[in-house]
Amino acid sequence: MPAPTLPGPTSTRSGPVTGLRDGDVIRYLGIPYATAARGVPPVSAVPARGPDGRPVVLAAVHPAPACPQPSSRILDTLMQGALDGIERSEDCQRLSVTLPADIAPGEVLPVIAWFHGGGYTTGAGDLAIHDPRALVVEQRVIVVAVTARLGLLGFGGGGRGGSGRGASDGPPANLGLLDQIEALRWIRDSIAAFGGDPWTVTAMGQSAGGDAILHLMIADGARGLLRRAIVQSPPVGITGGRERMFRAMARVTRGLRSDATLADVMRRQARAERAAWPSGIRAGLPWGPRYGHAPLPAEADRDAAWREAAPHIDLLIGTTRDETAMYLPALPVVGPLLAVPVVGPALRRVLMRVVVRPTTRRVYARPVAEFVARHRRAGGRAVRYVLRAAPASSPIGAGHTSDLPLILGTRDAWTRMRLVPPEAWPEVAARGRAVRQVWADFARTGEVAADADARACGMRFDRG
Repeated sequence: MPAPTLPGPTSTRSGPVTGLRDGDVIRYLGIPYATAARGVPPVSAVPARGPDGRPVVLAAVHPAPACPQPSSRILDTLMQGALDGIERSEDCQRLSVTLPADIAPGEVLPVIAWFHGGGYTTGAGDLAIHDPRALVVEQRVIVVAVTARLGLLGFGGGGRGGSGRGASDGPPANLGLLDQIEALRWIRDSIAAFGGDPWTVTAMGQSAGGDAILHLMIADGARGLLRRAIVQSPPVGITGGRERMFRAMARVTRGLRSDATLADVMRRQARAERAAWPSGIRAGLPWGPRYGHAPLPAEADRDAAWREAAPHIDLLIGTTRDETAMYLPALPVVGPLLAVPVVGPALRRVLMRVVVRPTTRRVYARPVAEFVARHRRAGGRAVRYVLRAAPASSPIGAGHTSDLPLILGTRDAWTRMRLVPPEAWPEVAARGRAVRQVWADFARTGEVAADADARACGMRFDRG
């Protein structure tokens, strides 16, 4: 039986909304923060009005739809069923607000805006593995989960944009990033009505979501929309030097009509990703922010832009010890061999030494350390962490995404996936409570306290 809708609408920039009480939290699901036709920058969502001219109250009780997306070998191998129950729609500029059910009148809580990962290709804000209930209830924060355009629909542009139904030189670049800026504007304008503090918003993101936050820090129109950032496992080492790859992909997508079917869009997206393969390791992130196109500076100016932003944004950023171990089980030949008792352990040791450790350093660890050093030199506050611990039964160890169950999601959501075996959950739950404390304290203060229990978190902290 669905939870009862709450009485009395809450006023937002996009109109009045009602939510639902779900045990110890209140949820407002799938609120539109922007609208956009295909290939067009977003505009702020405005209240729908009835025949009498009054705003129509939205029953915000359905999860935000995911942007249309292809299947993923990683999801199919380790996180099967992650998107179950989530619709797909190009009308995906939605967000969901979760707050404690016992919030008192006049109480003002810290706000955390969640940006999901998935390589700018897969995922959505309202997946069950992203359920913020534990973080919200334990730490008394408000979490806003953001869903935006992905893949070719969100990051395939680079032209001047077209109008009408025919082909053009292509839509603008960075539409997904522009969506996210609109979401942050909605939070600034509307979150106070839910009991949140609009002036100390913390953006939290993992993988591509974390990378998006780093680019929001230097995006035109985003200044002042976030005060703090928690950035988990951003692939900083492969976000530069991609213009040649983007141009190769654009040659494949050029001429795609704005009225093409979604099936045609997905086929063209797959072809564009194959066109990225000659770019080597950078092809592991074929979609994403493109420099020199609104709202981003030219690549030659990005480091200066990050230095300029540093004094205005407190940063908690880090990696897992063995990021690229996540990808081993999904490899067509290697994955099955790793599951063979006779050869699996020995093969894993070799791959960790020859593949995982070097690529983790190149793509994640070293570039993140350099980012932190620059942020501090420019006058910003930054704490760097490394997640080192993992359950012995985990198929990826302290690999990419092993941090997510410590912060978001429920036991039921995670233990039905291969990524978190049921026997590992007690360890994950205990470590997660410690990590959520550190994350929420940072959202409140911009600091990781000197007495933060690094051992309980399974982490090492570098406070500078």
